[in-house]
Amino acid sequence: AVDGLVTVPSVVHAEDVQDVPDIVEYRLYKQRFSGLLGLIILGIVTGMQWSWFGPIATNTADEFGISLNQVNWLGNITFCIFVPASFLVPVISSRYGIRRCSEMGGLMLLISAWVRYAGTIRSSSPQSAFVLLFFGQLFGAISQPVFQVLAPMFSERWFDLRGRTTATMAVVIANPIGSALGQLLSPLMSTPRQSILVLGIISTAALPAVLLIFDSPPSPPTYSGSKPPLSLISLCRAMLGISVSKEARMSRRERADFAIMMLAFGGLEGAINALSVLSAQWFEPVGYSDTTCGFLGATLLLSGITAAVISAPLFDRVFTHIMGATLKVLVPVVSLTWLSLIWAVTPNNSAALFVLMVIIGGCSVTMLPLALELGVEVTRNANGSSAVLWCCGNLFGIILILVEGALRAPSTADPPYNMHDALIFHGCVVMVCGSFIFFLRAKQARREMDEVIIEDIVPSSGADVPRSRPTTHFSRTGVPPLEMVRTTDSPKYEAGLSEDLPGDPQKRPSEQRLTEITHGGEGEEPEKCRRAYSGGDIQRQQTNEIRRCNIEVS
Repeated sequence: AVDGLVTVPSVVHAEDVQDVPDIVEYRLYKQRFSGLLGLIILGIVTGMQWSWFGPIATNTADEFGISLNQVNWLGNITFCIFVPASFLVPVISSRYGIRRCSEMGGLMLLISAWVRYAGTIRSSSPQSAFVLLFFGQLFGAISQPVFQVLAPMFSERWFDLRGRTTATMAVVIANPIGSALGQLLSPLMSTPRQSILVLGIISTAALPAVLLIFDSPPSPPTYSGSKPPLSLISLCRAMLGISVSKEARMSRRERADFAIMMLAFGGLEGAINALSVLSAQWFEPVGYSDTTCGFLGATLLLSGITAAVISAPLFDRVFTHIMGATLKVLVPVVSLTWLSLIWAVTPNNSAALFVLMVIIGGCSVTMLPLALELGVEVTRNANGSSAVLWCCGNLFGIILILVEGALRAPSTADPPYNMHDALIFHGCVVMVCGSFIFFLRAKQARREMDEVIIEDIVPSSGADVPRSRPTTHFSRTGVPPLEMVRTTDSPKYEAGLSEDLPGDPQKRPSEQRLTEITHGGEGEEPEKCRRAYSGGDIQRQQTNEIRRCNIEVS
């Protein structure tokens, strides 16, 4: 027994019942919830800093004697640093583990808090104050991708099929929650200097949450969770069609799917990032206060969080195979809503704006965990796919912020400094990126692989496990179920696994490997069944009552 054990399906491969050379046990541990809480807390705090100056952009510029473009760069630097930092997260987490990577992110968060506050000293010149604020945001920008990119990897390491999407959702929406809180809290302070002090105190108080995060459980929750993480380089090589290992291989269709996801995710995530930075500059010229700007941004994100919390468990347990179809419905809806802002941002139209923010938030934030999980499904690379998708979102955010800042109307316009042209550009970019979603196939290869293995090794134990479709075929790009046997068998079985042995496997006790399956809950006696595997390709026979579906391994 293991402390914190809540579900115990274990898989033991042996030559016979008396000889058990290696054991792989699929288990869930209660410690996964403490790690999840730690990532959520740190994700919220890192999300607060990049949207903190959006609603108070004008006041910050007046307080420190700097321009609005300089204030925009306090948000832009987050997106710029996010791009290279997001590519470092897979390298660090693969080499040193999730815990050490989180500690590095927490340290950067602490440094950013007080470097930023040093810029509030009244004796500093405007230029010196801006430099300190800028570097404070820079250190904070290094910490932000740590707790976003790690989400799919953490959920794969600690959660099973019935909780993986929900865990990713919980970590991913922590950043929008922080962004919403940042937009709500920053205008409530009397001055920008006091606002920056409050942000520093919050950042420092959140640092001990790092101690709640652990690297990986003693036993994996699923087959995919038992595999060593693939590198970012292997994903890049696979996307370019260069030779890679069998586990990292991607078909042309999968490469096309991931490219489509990069465009769609990048456009929609970049649109929200741009809104967080430019909210005051969008709405204030037409008569809305900075408080109303903060409430509009918070409405978008909080409505999305509510929708994501409701929908993510459903995608884990009920709508398990329709992630792609969901994206094909939600992406066009949210794209059209962004486009409608061109006509909605007018004086005395706050009711319509709040409705549009609810629609955008409900669709966009719901899609965040779905897109990240689908990226892992297509690539089988939790670290690399998450880093690439978040990088695309921030690249689009930088482009949108810079271009829209240049499209700001002059002081002689009516109204002065309005952002109507910027909203036109914003809506068109989102529409173009979102239109590619109709070409997405989105096969959930990783989930199908895990489900087939569960059904194959627990055919009659009565375990409550997710069911796959009646027939599942794995192409050369997929990792066959036999890989599990290959990774857990003793060395004497490593050779000759591809040998095609003739005859009925049930009648070859000397040439077969037996699988012993143990499934039990707390306080229950384990049930055991044994199952024979032959080497080479496996085809589950329909006439065999203990085989539930056909598997063809190319």
